[in-house]
Amino acid sequence: MHLKRSILAAALALACGIAQAVTLRVSDVGDVQSMDPHSLNETLQLSFTASVYEPLVGRDKKMALTPLLATKWTQPQPTVWRFDLRHGVKFHDGTPFTADDVVFTFKRAAGDGSDMRGYTQALKEVRKVDDYTVDFETNAPYPILPDVISNVVIMSKKWCEDNKAEKPVDRRKGIENTASFKANGTGPFRLKERQPSVRTVLVRNFNYWDKVESNLDEVVFTPIGNDATRVAALLSGETDVMEPVPLQDIERIKSAGGFKVLQGPEFRTIFLGMDQKRDELLFSNVKGKNPLKDKRVRQAFYQAIDIEAIKSRVMRGAATPAALMVAPGIRGFQADMNKRLPYDPEASKKLLADAGYPNGFEIGMNCPNDRYVNDAAICQAVAANLARVGVKVNLMAETKNSYFPKILRRDTSFYLLGWTPSTLDAHDVLSSIMATPTDKGQGQFNLGWYSNPKLDELTLKIQSETNEAKRNDMIREAFKIHQDDVGHIPLHQQALAWAVSDKVTLVQLPDNRMFFKWVSLKAK
Repeated sequence: MHLKRSILAAALALACGIAQAVTLRVSDVGDVQSMDPHSLNETLQLSFTASVYEPLVGRDKKMALTPLLATKWTQPQPTVWRFDLRHGVKFHDGTPFTADDVVFTFKRAAGDGSDMRGYTQALKEVRKVDDYTVDFETNAPYPILPDVISNVVIMSKKWCEDNKAEKPVDRRKGIENTASFKANGTGPFRLKERQPSVRTVLVRNFNYWDKVESNLDEVVFTPIGNDATRVAALLSGETDVMEPVPLQDIERIKSAGGFKVLQGPEFRTIFLGMDQKRDELLFSNVKGKNPLKDKRVRQAFYQAIDIEAIKSRVMRGAATPAALMVAPGIRGFQADMNKRLPYDPEASKKLLADAGYPNGFEIGMNCPNDRYVNDAAICQAVAANLARVGVKVNLMAETKNSYFPKILRRDTSFYLLGWTPSTLDAHDVLSSIMATPTDKGQGQFNLGWYSNPKLDELTLKIQSETNEAKRNDMIREAFKIHQDDVGHIPLHQQALAWAVSDKVTLVQLPDNRMFFKWVSLKAK
């Protein structure tokens, strides 16, 4: 009898535990591409995996640097940063976190297939001093190193070796490994289930080293590409959080009752890139030469784009037209330089004629349809604008699952991309997007291979300069070179729009990252 009573009590306790489990349901327009945190330098991926993995240095709710796996950092020499590591931290499999994991991680992040190489290019060596101390030696003084490494999360050396995941998943080649679909971090949540393009489930890590401002036991992430379906899931109660909110549905959600729409400026700049390296474009009817090598053609593209129409009609006012490749709020932003070339189709036609294309030409354009706010519609508007000056755009809009591997291979002539300087510093975009590509990670996302030696020289100087006034002068000079060259065509900064149930409390950051450790859900 007592045995039966015990079994019944245990069953009731288990049932109560299940009933009380707090599950947050999140939907997004696209899926997280991989569980490998070094495989794709894309905001959604970095945001999601940041609940599983952690860097040495992170950011707080006000975007200031804060200790995570490192407790403090000092600079004993101009080219050496020393990090004291946190004691008592364990990976999800129970393995202790030590300096060996840090050294291994930065070697992995700097290696073949890594999308994080841009954050490691200035490193000469990462050295273990003892089990809980690591020195980062740089090739030259590097005052923003703590900002830069805040984007590189730490992986377990033992787990990666045991699972043959020593190298990152290479998104360009479609090569996968265990880290694609399994994970072993130190973060506040553990990976429970991974079904690509269907759903990914995280559960609370109850052995986490820190207190967590969250009551969540589980997070279920579901990609829902169709805007109407995503909104319907929210309004029906199937989803607690969704992003982005389709611009045409913002007022509808606000007035539905029981929901909030969180809006704010985003640090991301949406821009167009152009192949300026190949002698003949991959996707064009112009043979034997590359029209985009001619500044006049690039400027003609720029001045053919009616950015105010894109803002009002495509973005419904939820965008700020940009002339720089960085947004307000990024260190080094030059407000007085943020003035676009005028929209002028006639000037555009003349520039094309002067360059030898009086009748225009055809060009292929790559664009995602599930990554940025109204991305495919922006590309359609750009194509329509260019058609008016004689340039026929053959637009290929596709899911980011196939889009990113393609453009990261530089298998493109003309493309749309968005960039958030994750260091919150202008050097990030100079080094990653505008500097000439090298095999060390510089220019890793300069997919059209824009190149100006003077800008490269300034980028290296900006990296080491500690005098803020001198540094800003050099940033200004570099921006001016890029603008004069029409190296890329900046379009706008999109506005953030998340929709959440009134039961949800969370923190919206201007880099569009959502940390589940700051999310709570009231009981129904």
